[in-house]
Amino acid sequence: MGARVAVAGGSGYAGGELLRILAGHPDLELGAVTADSNAGNTIGQVHPHLAGVAGLADRIFEAAGTEAASGCDLAFLALPAGQSALAARRFPETTRIVDLGPDFRLADAAAWGRHYPGEHPGRWTCGLPELPGLREQIRAVRRVAVPGCYATAAILALTPLVAARLAEPGDVVVVAASGTSGAGRSLRASLLASEVMGAVSAYQAAGAHRHTPEIEQALDAAWPGSARVSFTPVLAPMPRGILATCAARLTDPGTTTAALRAALADTYAAEPFVCLLPEGSWPTTAAVAGSNGVHLQVAADARAGRAIVVAAIDNLGKGAAGGAVQNANLILGLPETAGLTSCGVAP
Repeated sequence: MGARVAVAGGSGYAGGELLRILAGHPDLELGAVTADSNAGNTIGQVHPHLAGVAGLADRIFEAAGTEAASGCDLAFLALPAGQSALAARRFPETTRIVDLGPDFRLADAAAWGRHYPGEHPGRWTCGLPELPGLREQIRAVRRVAVPGCYATAAILALTPLVAARLAEPGDVVVVAASGTSGAGRSLRASLLASEVMGAVSAYQAAGAHRHTPEIEQALDAAWPGSARVSFTPVLAPMPRGILATCAARLTDPGTTTAALRAALADTYAAEPFVCLLPEGSWPTTAAVAGSNGVHLQVAADARAGRAIVVAAIDNLGKGAAGGAVQNANLILGLPETAGLTSCGVAP
């Protein structure tokens, strides 16, 4: 018998991906799975891709709020903004929690207030083990907040260059395209197939997107000062995946591509889920679909004096459920890669 885990918010896209990963996890036993409007339905009904999974497909989604009474060792919270803080209070202090939502990501109450309603609930340990020192912190705590999907891609792309003082954190531009699953499962006219197919559209530009302060927070930690990020998210006609193109001004205009590659290679040499692609090969979302993998490429734009870093992740994988399971493995003292893969699904 492995550790018993509960899932709050199992009927959404991130929740469904989490259930898919947990179904194949060798060391975790699935306990209560809750949902709001889908309470009473089976998991197989809500997530048809799980219909053939014995012992899972016929499970009934329990009512939201009942997961804390299930006696779990660890709980995953896959809930909308504002709901994780309420849900966390229902659990004993001894229960380990991995939050996939935004409630506990930001340290700055003012930044929180610019993007979210209600009182700032505080900050938990950042669930990005690849950043220096965080893996040890995650192992030692009981509460972890997984970064947002866009933030995960941009932070992993930029932090090694900023930490090595090769790129400046005060002049960063990120343009990132995401699949429609990043917007959640609720019905919206802008997400209808007729609106999305054949169209690429920007949204929440000019600092409006809530992942902007997460990126700045991480860059400030790598090089204390005044990180400034101009972030433009783009909706792409695909179900899942993120391709983040990040441009940061070089501290020395003469910095070479080789120097930038060396910084990324040194940082991620021992990381099981991060792959620096061979020079000249650029990331694609298709290569990481269905995985917890991160593909990176970097080049120096000598004419513009900028480092260009491109990252590809699966927004439901490393950007949500995969990252959550990676953190749970660390918190529970399991092999970090248990139940996860860096290999994408192709074609």
